[in-house]
Amino acid sequence: MTAHTVALTSAGCFFLTGLVTGAWKYACIARSPDAKAPAYVDIAHRASLLYAFACALIATFAAQSAFSDRVNLVAAVVLITYFAVSVLGYLVHGALRDTDNQLARPHRLGAGTIPAFAMSAFMVSLIAAEIGAFTIVFAGWCLR
Repeated sequence: MTAHTVALTSAGCFFLTGLVTGAWKYACIARSPDAKAPAYVDIAHRASLLYAFACALIATFAAQSAFSDRVNLVAAVVLITYFAVSVLGYLVHGALRDTDNQLARPHRLGAGTIPAFAMSAFMVSLIAAEIGAFTIVFAGWCLR
């Protein structure tokens, strides 16, 4: 598979997730006395739609990159993996309705908590991986 194919396939998967979570969000709003969905149902919906378009952008840059497809594929997979892990976390929090801010301490996950160092380590790795991987894909496009 090429980076372009992986990114476009991911765009379709994220867009479908956005549509499904949009239906979930509406169902929550319709049943809620204050016409609101749980915070992380809303966040999962919006993030999925945004990541769909981000993946389409990655596909475009990767398809025209000066770098090898192997380099672009690794960078795209890193980006998309972090996007997917983030949406999965939002879906879990939305289903559990356990928090309206996953970064507030203590970091709640259902009836338990996530250690602060683990959350910090994940966030630092997410920031570094997403910025680094996108910089690679974008640089390849700029150098074409």
